[in-house]
Amino acid sequence: MKKTFILSGLLVLGLLALSACGGGEQAGENQGGQKAAADASGLTQEQIEKGIGPITSVTLGPIDDALAAKGAELFEVKCTACHKLDKRYIGPPLGEVTARRTPEFIMNMILNPEEMMQKHPVVKELLAQYMAQMANQSLTEEEARAILEYLRKVEAEGGSSQP
Repeated sequence: MKKTFILSGLLVLGLLALSACGGGEQAGENQGGQKAAADASGLTQEQIEKGIGPITSVTLGPIDDALAAKGAELFEVKCTACHKLDKRYIGPPLGEVTARRTPEFIMNMILNPEEMMQKHPVVKELLAQYMAQMANQSLTEEEARAILEYLRKVEAEGGSSQP
């Protein structure tokens, strides 16, 4: 009788432990219960396209010259030590980056370079190619948006005008 009670207790504990491990969402499901497409890196298609970080959506309108001017100043101070617009330097050229990457990706790379380098397959390839990690410049979202606007203006003007 005592053995049966102990075995039953162990069985109940085992079942509770197993059910605790499996509760909640399945891997690859979001809050709505829909499957999120993930690639081999474990990132969703949205993360591949938009990057990993605080920026999930950017609404673009016509180029804002005042914001682009602020972005040019920031680019000069924060970015030109490693980036040129029209040629390879320590990092990749950025004069036509807006044609290759989404606005969200660009801003997330500026704001969250560490996690992007660790997890994003495109950024890992760039790291392997350039052999230099991007420094976190501790910019705000507004400053990153200004740099994005500057890069948009550069692209609109042909991709090579240095500030």
